[in-house]
Amino acid sequence: MNRFEQKSMSLGRKLIYLLPILAFVILFVLFLRGIDSVGESTLSKQQESLETALERSISQCYAVEGCYPPSLEYLEQHYGLLYDEDSFFIDYEYYGSNLLPEVTVLRRTGAH
Repeated sequence: MNRFEQKSMSLGRKLIYLLPILAFVILFVLFLRGIDSVGESTLSKQQESLETALERSISQCYAVEGCYPPSLEYLEQHYGLLYDEDSFFIDYEYYGSNLLPEVTVLRRTGAH
């Protein structure tokens, strides 16, 4: 008669079954946070590289032509500046051929 009766599991036995699942969930969350952190770091490095490339292109244009580039498009066409327009916005303020333009690189929201 006793072999057909359901025995209730003790709390300790239930924990033994739940611990591997809980450990997996915790490790998975930590893994996702790590990937997000690496992505953020990569975007920061890309932004720094873009700012450096802009400074060099502007300086090169001034050294070669004797005046600062009138627009961002001019740098793209004549000095080979390339960047990810989906990830970054560049605010290029031109004040005159003998004045250093003001350049601001902003990360677009929702970028990667």
